[in-house]
Amino acid sequence: MSTTVPNPVLHVAPAAPAEATAHFRTSLRFHADVADVAAALTAGDDPGFVILDSRSTQSWDQGHIPGAVHLPTALIHERAGDLLDKSVPVVTYCWGPGCNGATRAALALAELGYQVKEMLGGFEYWVREGFAYETSQGPQRHGADPLTAPAAGTCGC
Repeated sequence: MSTTVPNPVLHVAPAAPAEATAHFRTSLRFHADVADVAAALTAGDDPGFVILDSRSTQSWDQGHIPGAVHLPTALIHERAGDLLDKSVPVVTYCWGPGCNGATRAALALAELGYQVKEMLGGFEYWVREGFAYETSQGPQRHGADPLTAPAAGTCGC
């Protein structure tokens, strides 16, 4: 007697196109990726948002995105009003995809009335994609990891 194993991808059917459209459009309202954030920050004009590093001071000193505001998640309720303008959207980041610190920071900011997005990939992917960053010792940059950043500089998506 043979047992058929269901296809794990299609065991639950895909959403209808209209439902999928709504879901993915909503997802983009909450997330930005590292390459898009870097492009906006380096375009030379006001990007229209503030980038916020929600990690500890020790982590900030190890490296952070140039121009980022440093506000650890635990201090958001206490200090956000002194550092951020509610009329300017905030993009949060933390260490990387294995960390939900940026999500917790985004939640805290949203609860205070800020418009907020989370940067997918966090500081890890910022560095892995070869973008410049600052440390307590000054500016740094590593070559792009070919597993995360295409040789042509853009993935075309």
